[in-house]
Amino acid sequence: MPEQPGDEFWKNLQPIKDSFKPDALPEVYVPDAATDDDRYYAPFTETVGSRPLWINVKDNTWSDILCAREAGLVNRHYHPHEVFAYTISGTWGYLERPWTATAGDFVYEAPGEGHTLVAYESEEPMKTLFIVKGPIIWLDEAGEPTGYFDVHDYIAMCRAHYERVGLGADYVDGLFR
Repeated sequence: MPEQPGDEFWKNLQPIKDSFKPDALPEVYVPDAATDDDRYYAPFTETVGSRPLWINVKDNTWSDILCAREAGLVNRHYHPHEVFAYTISGTWGYLERPWTATAGDFVYEAPGEGHTLVAYESEEPMKTLFIVKGPIIWLDEAGEPTGYFDVHDYIAMCRAHYERVGLGADYVDGLFR
């Protein structure tokens, strides 16, 4: 139940009855999404963790918060599909680009972009909301493909981590839509 309105102009509006279409799934609601509790961040690399917020197996898509508590690196990679990012705290960027993202910055990555994601030393941890569409193609230093990482790899990574830290592998299942 949402909180009760105070003096808001809409306070007498009633919620829509039967707001879900037949067979529709409810939204995913994740309180404190950018938590400081490290158990929720599955190690993506040695220096960067990922907290899944929403997973769509059918479209090979997920949303997460990447977190680096100190200087961090997500290996060189290429996106065959678009990616969206919103910086919550800290600083990060791509070695191949002329900008550095800070709190409040938005980044749209066009399909066909390769880069090396780095988190800089900062007063606050780097926390960035990402929406990743499609697989990540890992690249070597020459920009040549060396492997891939898709939604199924992401799910397996998160399940293994959550089982290890006591949250249970099935925690991820509630994020599927």
